[in-house]
Formats: sequence, structure tokens, C-alpha cells
Amino acid sequence: MRQVLHRRLVKPLQAQLTQGVSPSRLALALTLGLVVGIVPVLGVTTGLCALLAVGLRLNQPAIQLANYVAYPLQLLLFIPFFQAGARLFGRPPIAFSFGQLQAELASDALGTIGRYLFDNLRGLAAWGLAAPLLGAMLYLLARAILSRLPLPRAEEPGPR
Repeated sequence: MRQVLHRRLVKPLQAQLTQGVSPSRLALALTLGLVVGIVPVLGVTTGLCALLAVGLRLNQPAIQLANYVAYPLQLLLFIPFFQAGARLFGRPPIAFSFGQLQAELASDALGTIGRYLFDNLRGLAAWGLAAPLLGAMLYLLARAILSRLPLPRAEEPGPR
């Protein structure tokens, strides 16, 4: 497992740093990929990460790598975000499981989306409250780790 992680995660990140991506910019790309990757809306994270990478001029492979790594977390956090959103807005807990939701989507996708639209929006609000704090902590951690790698660094863009 360690060799797989080294080959699939560490090596690509090291390659990015040697191609002129600064540790700070790489940390930002990885952080945004992870934080956006757990948005409780299925099917939108790849596009959101692509837009962020283009808009902020971040490394596209790095942000997408982090987004894909976050996918299992997105699934694990989907219902907790829904429940947190219900609590946040004073609504009763939502009574469903991920398996039930998957079955409902398979039988009537549009009907299911309509049925849970406001629950999903409340879950998105809960994510929106958690995302800045989570993002700040992940960014600081990632930047600290990446800046310690013994690799050539790109110059940090300074103020003009």
C-alpha cells in the first residue's frame, strides 16, 4: 500500500514541484481539490475544480488529483452534511440511507432530485460553513509539508 501511495500520490506531487509549481500554489490546488471534492452535490466537483484551477491559475492535475482522492469522503459525508443542514435550519432529521437514496435515484432520478432539492441546498449550506475552516487547516498543513520537500522551488509571485 505504501508503494502504491508513493507511486500514485507522492511522485506526481514531486514532479509538479520540479516543474516550477511553488509549494504554496500546489498546497492551494490540493486544498481546494479536497474541500470542493466533498461538496454534497454529486456530479459537480470535477467541473468546479476545473473552473477554480483556470480562474485562480492553479495546477489542473493537482486539483483534480485531490478532487478524485476526496470522492470516497464525499460519499461518506453526504448524509452527515444533509443532517447538519437540517439541524442548521431547524428542520427534522432526514430519514434515509445512502442505499435508499441510490435506489431512488436509479428508479426516478429527476423525481428524487426534486424531492431532496431543499435538503440538498441545506446540506450545501452546512458544507459552506465548514469549508473555510477545513480549507484553512488543510492549506496550512499541506504548505508546511510541501515546503519541507527537498526540491527546487519556483519563485513565489510577489506584489506588483
